[in-house]
Amino acid sequence: MEMSTALWSFAFVVGLLTLTPGLDTALILRTSALGHRRQAWGVVLGIQTGTLLWGTLTSAGVTALLTASQLAYEILRWAGAAYLVWMGIGMLRSKGGDAEPEEAQPSGGGLAHGWRRGTLTNLLNPKVGVFYVAVLPQFIPAGAPHFAAGVALTCVHVVEGLLWSAVLVGFAQVVRGWLRRPAARRAMDRVTGLVVVGFGVRLAVSE
Repeated sequence: MEMSTALWSFAFVVGLLTLTPGLDTALILRTSALGHRRQAWGVVLGIQTGTLLWGTLTSAGVTALLTASQLAYEILRWAGAAYLVWMGIGMLRSKGGDAEPEEAQPSGGGLAHGWRRGTLTNLLNPKVGVFYVAVLPQFIPAGAPHFAAGVALTCVHVVEGLLWSAVLVGFAQVVRGWLRRPAARRAMDRVTGLVVVGFGVRLAVSE
């Protein structure tokens, strides 16, 4: 397989994965729709930071430990499940009041806060690591430098994630006017909170 063919093939596979609604989509939409645009981009950058780290570690052979060590997988799985349930409960308990203008938000609630949330959400999901361990090596051409080719393929995933996230942020800005009502904000928090808790519970009970 030529490297160019591998790039296009991998782009198609991870493109389908990127477009599939999931936890990342819910977090980006919720954060952006509530008026915290910088924080939403922080979430986006954090998620892609996690993706790049998973891909880099897989290319270096480190994430193979997840499939080789049941203990390592279980520790990461339970840590991820606990984090998601904690985050989801926080959303469910939110009073859903008016969103603060971004310039009025504390520094910890802007880009850096979103980046931490996005990065932790991605890195504490061992299934992302297992996906990369199972899929990435299949697209690295024989004879190509394993690490460099793996990182290049991962960057394709990151670019697609950034482009799709830009669409999500833009869409959330369109419906932001409707979400100015406190009742709508509460509904957004309840729905997103349930989704996040659901992902946490599913991660906890999955084999």
